[in-house]
This record gives sequence, structure tokens and C-alpha cells, in this order.
Amino acid sequence: QVQLVESGGGSVQAGASLRLSCAASGRTFSRNAMGWFRQAPGKEREFVATINWNKNTIYYVDSVNGRFTISRDNAKSTVSLQMNSLKPEDTAVYYCAADGRDYGVARTSVADYDYWGQGTQVTVSS
Repeated sequence: QVQLVESGGGSVQAGASLRLSCAASGRTFSRNAMGWFRQAPGKEREFVATINWNKNTIYYVDSVNGRFTISRDNAKSTVSLQMNSLKPEDTAVYYCAADGRDYGVARTSVADYDYWGQGTQVTVSS
């Protein structure tokens, strides 16, 4: 079965860094856009970052632009999110997602993605 598994979350203080990783199995996503989303309690799941299959297109939500970097290694079937200068407002469960369409463009909405990981908690203390 198709699985996306996130890792790398944790509890840190403001200004610290974390690197999240997402490993895919069950099928290849080397030709598919991948994304990171996050959800805090009582809030809707929101877009964070996305990268298309060949790394030509990358988008970030304004609030993380300049602090977060998305990357992927298609040979290893992984996508990562390097998070620097973390802020308390970054606290959320972070989800890895994959677009089911081969060669699909990078997308920024929850509804654009077909596969989701279980999430990894990121907590940033002030």
C-alpha cells in the first residue's frame, strides 16, 4: 500500500532549527509534486511548501519564506523540509503530501493532493 511517513519533528525553542523528512513507499513519486502542510489545533490545515517532480518549481507560504527550504531526493523517494529560525506560530502537526498526477504542477491547496502522511508534531516555545 502507498505510505508517506514523516519524521524529524520535536520540541524546540524559538530560533532553533528542525529538519523534517518524508519517506514514500508503495509506489514511486519521482514524477509527482510533493508538499508540506501543517495544522494547529482548532485551525484548518494550511499549505507550507511544495516542490514539483524535477525541482523546477518551488512555492512557500509567505509566513515561512526565507526560513524554510523544501528539497527532494527522487532516488531515495524522500522529500525534506529544513526549518530555520522557528517561531512559536510554527507550532503544528506537519504533514507530507503527494500529488497523484504524474508530472503535475506544484500545487498549494489541500484538495490538490491525493496521499498524506500521518503527521509529525513540531512545537516551538517562546
